[in-house]
Amino acid sequence: MNMVSPEFPKTFTPDPTNTRNLRDAFGKFATGVTVVTCASNQGPICITANSFSSISLDPAMVMWAIDKNSRRYPFFSMADRFAIHILEADQKDLCDACAKDAFSLGDVEHVESEYGVPLISGCLSRFECTRAACHDAGDHVIIVGKVTRAEVRDGDALAFYAGKFGQFAQ
Repeated sequence: MNMVSPEFPKTFTPDPTNTRNLRDAFGKFATGVTVVTCASNQGPICITANSFSSISLDPAMVMWAIDKNSRRYPFFSMADRFAIHILEADQKDLCDACAKDAFSLGDVEHVESEYGVPLISGCLSRFECTRAACHDAGDHVIIVGKVTRAEVRDGDALAFYAGKFGQFAQ
């Protein structure tokens, strides 16, 4: 029996014909916004991701997920090292640039780590990572990184909710 609650006016069983409904439901979870970077033989690569989470303090580990159909997937699936940058509220332009173009870091102030990983300035926090594991997860792959170096500073965070950007203020 499929009960519809008056509290939830739209009820559905997720399937390939209603992915927009599922995206809308997932979008009700407010997140911060990250840019993940890695080095490649074609230059620095970036991707915008909100599928980020801390997962362990000891050892320090984080995770993020990438769509297997993304043109950036081959770069990140082969990267032994990467960096995750948590964006500050005023970095929406950086977020947009990285969402549109994997090679947009050519126009963004950054330095390279001793391993060649692009490190973006001005973020709230940054995690330099070594890939620890990859897990198949449907149309995505979950990439787990062991944090080898972390940096943090105060500021307001860029936020994403229901398809719109905003900010989390201190």
